[in-house]
Formats: sequence, structure tokens, C-alpha cells
Amino acid sequence: MDAVATLTADKPVVIFSKSTCSISHSVKALICSFGANPTVIEVDKMENGQQIERALIQMGSRPTVPAVFIGQQFIGGADELIRLNVQNRLAQLLLRAGAIFIWSS
Repeated sequence: MDAVATLTADKPVVIFSKSTCSISHSVKALICSFGANPTVIEVDKMENGQQIERALIQMGSRPTVPAVFIGQQFIGGADELIRLNVQNRLAQLLLRAGAIFIWSS
């Protein structure tokens, strides 16, 4: 878990992804649609990718990707992110994390 904490430190939005995962691509597109510029970590292209995936599982990420962190807080995967968006809470999280600076619904 230390590796995950290190990778998410001081970054407003971090998405753990796999380069071949279409759901991860959709999550990236959703976050970017708010004007945010997430840090994307492709675990399938990392030497310690399996270690990162094990840490994400320990945090409750099932499946392991996408795994979204906003303001260093683990949000969850695609279902949780979409739920926040439908509830009009995603923009507020992004604003508080400093990922976006202005939002008008």
C-alpha cells in the first residue's frame, strides 16, 4: 500500500488503469470531461504492476482497475465514479481536490 500512497501523493486525481481496459478508458474520459488532467498509471506497463494491483485489491478495488483516487482518497472504480457523477457530487470532489478550478452545472 505504500507504493500506492507514494504514487497518489500530491496529485489531485490518479487513475490506475490498464492500457487495454475499455472501462478504464471511459473513466479517464469522464474525468477529463470536467477539465481535469488526471495522472494515469498503466499498471500493465510497470515492472511492479502486480504489486500495485495486490495493494489495490487490499484497498477494496475489485476488479483492480480502474481505481480512482481524488484528493488522495480512494473513490473506487467505474461504478462509484458514475454514481458520484449521477448524484452531481463528482464535480465538487474535483473542485475540493484542486483538479478543476471552476464548474458550472
